[in-house]
Amino acid sequence: MNQALRRLVPQNGVASQDPAVSGPLAPAGGGEATDQPPSWLRLASTVLWLAPLWGLLMALSVCGTLILHGRFDPHLPAILLLYGAGGLIAFPFSILAAEFTLRLRRARRSDTRFAAHFLCLTLLTIAATALLFALQYRLFFAQWHGTRFSYGWTLHFLFTTASAVYQFIAIGIRLYLPFGLPMLLGMSLYLARRRGRVASPFHAASD
Repeated sequence: MNQALRRLVPQNGVASQDPAVSGPLAPAGGGEATDQPPSWLRLASTVLWLAPLWGLLMALSVCGTLILHGRFDPHLPAILLLYGAGGLIAFPFSILAAEFTLRLRRARRSDTRFAAHFLCLTLLTIAATALLFALQYRLFFAQWHGTRFSYGWTLHFLFTTASAVYQFIAIGIRLYLPFGLPMLLGMSLYLARRRGRVASPFHAASD
């Protein structure tokens, strides 16, 4: 009892601390406890500022390619808007797809993280931009289609969409090169290194 009281009574004006006292409130390493936001909140904050940046980079890559080849199209603002919106829409889904893939494969190596982000960012950026191009293509030809949801309208819708996607894959992907590739490599490397420092929300949810 006397020893317990001595630990509680301040000595020389400084309260003694029992080294055996520990718990979730005890600061790690003797420092002050710091409250960090949950991993899903950090991921959301990353998407909020990186998604517009990725859309801007995709628009700039297309603009640089057109200028490089001396093609000053009068529809340049619409083209840049299309590619920028495609990158903006695709970025959050690419992050989620990469995180889910890495969680599914339990991958922790940096090269695996880089490959996952590179693949998901590439495929989903192209897919989102192709989808936006197909919707614009469909709106242009909608005036010649039949009654909505009829058999003829359904055939026209499917063939028009497929034709637009094919045209984008055959022609539109070229506009990403050469400037889009180093941007893609840099963003994938940044995401891979950042994921190595920040816990994945999928890991946090399973713990």
